[in-house]
Amino acid sequence: MRILVVEDDAELAELIAMGLRNESYATDLAATGAEAEEHLRITTYDLVCLDLGLPDADGLELVRRLGADAELRRPRRLIVLTARDAVADRVAGLDAGADDYLVKPFHFSELTARVRALARRGVEEGIELRVGELTLDPSTHEAWRAGVPLALTPREFSLLRYFMLHPGTVLSTEDLLEHVWDANANPFTASVRVILSRLRRKLGEPAPIVTIPNVGYQLRARP
Repeated sequence: MRILVVEDDAELAELIAMGLRNESYATDLAATGAEAEEHLRITTYDLVCLDLGLPDADGLELVRRLGADAELRRPRRLIVLTARDAVADRVAGLDAGADDYLVKPFHFSELTARVRALARRGVEEGIELRVGELTLDPSTHEAWRAGVPLALTPREFSLLRYFMLHPGTVLSTEDLLEHVWDANANPFTASVRVILSRLRRKLGEPAPIVTIPNVGYQLRARP
């Protein structure tokens, strides 16, 4: 899951990003509206966490533009993080297109709970993801194959989760870099191949994730 945090308070932004990365979410940062737009022109984010009080822009106007500006890639979900706590502000944020509204100061555990809730929207399996013998629980960061627990690193867990959200879809290296790694990832490294190799080894045989030559990788329900 790829997340963009738009927050001009550098200390708070780093704390949020560190916490989300510890939860195995690929997280990018933007301190201004202009930086946010740069990211949104090239990346389709699963979630944007947006502060409304930006130094160069009104965050609420950016929310509105995401639904109208063809140059910006609208995120799948958007949550407003702001000190504006009036009911009218909440109504304005949600009416503008936000999926959720969280008032500062907030507990990080509440933010992650809301992130998980937004991520589950549209996923028919509910909280647990199931594909063939594989089961994954995003809320507890646990995964199993045929009932046997899998000891996965945060990156391996995030990679498996993305595959399980797209079973049967052939995913390119670029797809995986865009949604499982953050903007600091070097697209010319072998990072995807190395992590994927470790994940496949832990999943065991027969291999549920197969290579489609010259195209990418595919998670199959029946290996």
